Amino acid sequence: MRAIFISRRGGPEVLEVREVADPVPGPGQVRVAVRAAGLNFADVMARMGLYPDAPKLPAVVGYEVAGTVDAVGPGVTSPAPGDRVLALVRFGGQAEKVVLPAGNALPMPDGMTFEQGAAIPVTYLTAHQALFRVGHLSPGQTVLVHMAAGGVGIAALQLCATVPGVTVIGTASAAKHAVLREEGCHHPVDYRSLDYVAEVNRITGGKGVDLVLDALGGADWERGYRLLRPGGMLVTYGFANIAAGPRRSLLRAARQLLSVPRFSPMRLMEDNRGVAGVNMGHLWGESEMVLGQFRSILALFREGRIRPRVDSTFRFEEAGKAHARLQGRDSIGKVLLVP
Repeated sequence: MRAIFISRRGGPEVLEVREVADPVPGPGQVRVAVRAAGLNFADVMARMGLYPDAPKLPAVVGYEVAGTVDAVGPGVTSPAPGDRVLALVRFGGQAEKVVLPAGNALPMPDGMTFEQGAAIPVTYLTAHQALFRVGHLSPGQTVLVHMAAGGVGIAALQLCATVPGVTVIGTASAAKHAVLREEGCHHPVDYRSLDYVAEVNRITGGKGVDLVLDALGGADWERGYRLLRPGGMLVTYGFANIAAGPRRSLLRAARQLLSVPRFSPMRLMEDNRGVAGVNMGHLWGESEMVLGQFRSILALFREGRIRPRVDSTFRFEEAGKAHARLQGRDSIGKVLLVP
């Protein structure tokens, strides 16, 4: 089979398509013939050498796939060979075939394409965890979503629309605002030309927001925290600010790390605010919780209440272009890799 390898730390040019032996499913595992695989910012950071959870290089990354089961290991009765599934994987997803626990592969709803299937697992689970399990989103609240045109951002907009009376403010470049409005964002804010803090205060009459979803990191965490109204929650799920430019910059990384705010329990208590984090890659041992959310998301798809927005698909040989598009923040929705 073919797989996309990060051969070494560096720019998009370090990605290589290599031929390797097909993996063999063991007890309780299935093998999926991948039809589409998701690309996430964590993959970009792994390529740059900025992702602490990444496997040792050279490595194949990728957390999410959609495809067809083509082999099962001992003891597996479901899913069966030929079943269409979408799945979470612990790396290795950006390949023609991947082996994973049978319980991590869920049946694809009727009418769902492989591209839509690969666009769901990481982005919608991250948004769902941030909004509902951690953020406890309630009717009538106001939410600020950073990077609102990205995969998680679009998922968050759609999920917010399932709760009555929620007002959404989203940051993105001006060219993406029409799409944001289509996806349910009430107040798109161009972070490149406006001070988003001032805009949020203007929109909310100075009251602030109930929930901030922030994958930017660094000083933006402090800004988001200050925008919270009493009882509000800042939910962090990424550190995109550390990964500007195609290659790792230790100086930029150091500056960004130094800008990270320190939140003490005393400060949180005095401010009546909260700070929490989401990292789906660290929830592999919480299968009951994660799969329960996964099924809830698929139910929303069946009801027509969410629809993954695919920005673009790239062949494995074009993986460098896919990374460049995602890292350059040119995408609107999900970037995918297809064999």
